[in-house]
Amino acid sequence: MLIENMQMAFAAIRANKMRSFLTMLGIIIGIGSVISIVSVGDTMRNMFAELYKDVGVTQAYIGIGYWIEDTRQSDYFTLDDLQRIKEVFGDEVAYIDSSASTSGEAIYGRTKEKFDYQGIDYNYQQVQPVDMVYGRYLNEGDVKGRKKNVVMDTVSAKRLFGVENAVNRTFRTTIYGDVDEYTVVGVYRKEMTPFQTMMLGQGDTGGKAMVPYTLLTWPNDSFYYCHVFASEEVDLDEFYSRLLAYIGKLKDRSSADFRMQLAKDEMGQIDSMMGGMAGAVGGIAAISLLVGGIGIMNIMLVSVTERTREIGIRKSLGARTRDIMIQFLTESAILSACGGLLGILLGVGIVSLGGALLRIDVVVKPGVVLLAVGFSALVGVFFGMYPAAKAAKKDPIEALRYE
Repeated sequence: MLIENMQMAFAAIRANKMRSFLTMLGIIIGIGSVISIVSVGDTMRNMFAELYKDVGVTQAYIGIGYWIEDTRQSDYFTLDDLQRIKEVFGDEVAYIDSSASTSGEAIYGRTKEKFDYQGIDYNYQQVQPVDMVYGRYLNEGDVKGRKKNVVMDTVSAKRLFGVENAVNRTFRTTIYGDVDEYTVVGVYRKEMTPFQTMMLGQGDTGGKAMVPYTLLTWPNDSFYYCHVFASEEVDLDEFYSRLLAYIGKLKDRSSADFRMQLAKDEMGQIDSMMGGMAGAVGGIAAISLLVGGIGIMNIMLVSVTERTREIGIRKSLGARTRDIMIQFLTESAILSACGGLLGILLGVGIVSLGGALLRIDVVVKPGVVLLAVGFSALVGVFFGMYPAAKAAKKDPIEALRYE
């Protein structure tokens, strides 16, 4: 019986191809929009997760709270403080530095470029790995000896020196008012997607280089922030709670007096925001499914009117009210499901094409696709209920008299 009803439904759809397609158009656009928007949201969430994974989810910045009015010199961190934290927490601390950075004009011959300098310790590569293509990374001797050595990326080297392999070349720059010669000891390459370049500010804004962080804490070796990477094996909330308590004790303050920015929390906030936005916009797009459902109801009512005589003949031959109702419900469900399948192709196609053009990996969750198909069929059944009931209740004698 079901197969027979389906055959009749497809025959009715083929008999009115253009009308059937225009009826399905609302469902096609609705399903395509929902899948596209939800997939874009999931893709963005995945990209932000990858971005934070690349930047370092376990890292945090800790400093005296901006709300503290009676700040003291002892509230600032020192190199000795960093050493004590390393000794107390051992392997739980994967990396720690002063979070010092500055900018200045780098001069090589007649070339002048604005450079951003990031102060790092020699083991920074363990938490932020890069591909060294020329020379070496900063070592422990560079940091402890406050040597004016730098490592930079290939793009920055090309901008300043005109070549990527700038090892042993020197340039002049000013850091904290002190003009001096700096030597390039290594050049690295770090592949980044366009999205990572945009979000991390790696656009056409000048060069970037890393220097021993001890150069940027000179002359008094005190600094406002402490930059920490926790080991991946620790419970981040528990670890940073203990670390904050220790810092409060070290500085003779309450741990509540210190401000901590956790990359994990930032990632969670962004993920929640992106998920909420995708859900809200997807919900708005789903309204078009209601419009498509109304279109299905309208066309099924027209179909009932056109096939009144057919209904009368089937009833006179013994068809039950339930048989007539199931026939029209099957037709409306198939009409909606076909629209849903075409909508899936449209939505997945748009997202895949956009991902290919932007060179990003798109995320299309099978659950969303199955939900879209199921929902579209449900819409067809729901909005086909009234026309089907109307057809089933027709009096066979009156139906046979219909012209």
